[in-house]
Amino acid sequence: MILSDRDIKRAIDAGDIVIEPFDERNLQPASVDLHLDRFFKVYDRFKSTIIDPKKPLEDIMEDVAVEPDGQFVLHPGGFALGLVAETTGVCDRYVGRLEGKSSIGRLGLIIHTTAGFLDPGNSLKLTLELHNTAELPVILYPGMPIGQIAFEDLSSNAEHPYGSGSLGSKYSGDTKPVASQMWKNWNPEKGEWK
Repeated sequence: MILSDRDIKRAIDAGDIVIEPFDERNLQPASVDLHLDRFFKVYDRFKSTIIDPKKPLEDIMEDVAVEPDGQFVLHPGGFALGLVAETTGVCDRYVGRLEGKSSIGRLGLIIHTTAGFLDPGNSLKLTLELHNTAELPVILYPGMPIGQIAFEDLSSNAEHPYGSGSLGSKYSGDTKPVASQMWKNWNPEKGEWK
């Protein structure tokens, strides 16, 4: 069941949901608006001609930090990793679902290609997988509304929250954009994916 604005406020007050900083003006009927941070990660096409998920990608990506009052231009067909400015987290009872805002979608901007899920037990600055589907460049400004997060109550508390045990949690507590860690799922000795 998706939490209402009233239940989101209660969960924040109880510490079961974290949104830091939280401004009640960003509370919607069943979600909370989130804003764009100033840190990005982009592929450097001159360092590699291919993305190989069996290998670390840090060497073919570069970090971009824009000034708080600056801008980041995403060209047509362009892709960049970004972050929401707020740290968001949930206890082992909830999940979060990141979605784009209608006004952002109408610019031709997709804010996540697949990873819009905040696992129980995780707390981080959510990664944005930004893609410009428009035919013109789009300017992105730090602090602009970029998405919204809704929360759902689990049928029971998660037995193994994100970051616990041997789950292989690769993105726990991220505060900067992190390249894909898919290569950690490849076992070269066995020649198979985990």
